[in-house]
Amino acid sequence: MCANKMEPTNQTSVAEFLLLGLTEDPALQPLVFSMFLSMYLVTILGNLLIILAVSSDPHLHSPMYFFLSNLSFNDICMGTTTIPKMLVSIQTQDQRITYTGCLSQACFVLIFGGLENFLLAVMAYDRYVAICHPLRYTVIMNPCLCVLLLLLCLLLSIVHGLLHTLMLLQLSFCTDLEIPHFFCELSQVIKLACSDTFINNILVYLVSIIFFGVPLSGIIFSYTQIVSSILRIPSVAGGRHKAFSTCGSHLSVVSLFYGAGFGVYISSAVTDSSTNSAAASVMYTVVPPMLNPFIYSLRNRDMKEALRNLIIKHLFW
Repeated sequence: MCANKMEPTNQTSVAEFLLLGLTEDPALQPLVFSMFLSMYLVTILGNLLIILAVSSDPHLHSPMYFFLSNLSFNDICMGTTTIPKMLVSIQTQDQRITYTGCLSQACFVLIFGGLENFLLAVMAYDRYVAICHPLRYTVIMNPCLCVLLLLLCLLLSIVHGLLHTLMLLQLSFCTDLEIPHFFCELSQVIKLACSDTFINNILVYLVSIIFFGVPLSGIIFSYTQIVSSILRIPSVAGGRHKAFSTCGSHLSVVSLFYGAGFGVYISSAVTDSSTNSAAASVMYTVVPPMLNPFIYSLRNRDMKEALRNLIIKHLFW
């Protein structure tokens, strides 16, 4: 039963939800708009430069940069799924989002978030093969396997998103459909349901353990093997530093993505404040896609050289 004994409505009769955003203070709306617009533009430009640099430089046509360019494209999609709708809502002062639009947004956030998770695991495996089995690297990480791994990541991500979305379709909602977030986050939509959400909540935890726990375990295993292999390299040869430098960028991105994700769950567990929860969600939907290009371009010599050549080519030709 809902508050004030409101009768639940059938899911097909739900017209729209209200996205309350990060703040309801009118004085702060211009600041939020400017901040998120800047972050979105930086996300698009930074990740687009990574994609163009990888595609234009023959030296970067390797499995590592193949997965990196797909990660950048996924980051563009992640930002586009949430930020433009928020900017339009602030500009028009219209917080409404249709029932179909809300569930579609929740589905795409799950798909792109899951794809980032799987891509990071595949990139960890790539670094594991490169460092632990360097002589067999080109044989193991052949183009066919790279494409198959990418398709598998995409398939699992789509299954992840559709599974939760189809379960949302089974719920009935009350008339109070205010979401205290800037996008339709799965857990917030579930909280608005008047019908029994026990199965949905159990599914969220079980699927999270499988779809995020298994890739994270794979990343930890890969880096355990990598560190063990690097420590056997003679330090006088300078091989250790070179081996660590090839993993530094990826490890930084992994730490940012999973650190932000765990921060959101810890924040949700510690406090019931919807404002804090919405702010924490920014850390895994907006910040990692924006910072990933900088992490790879600043810590990777080959990427910096490719970006420099790309910029010089378009400035002087």
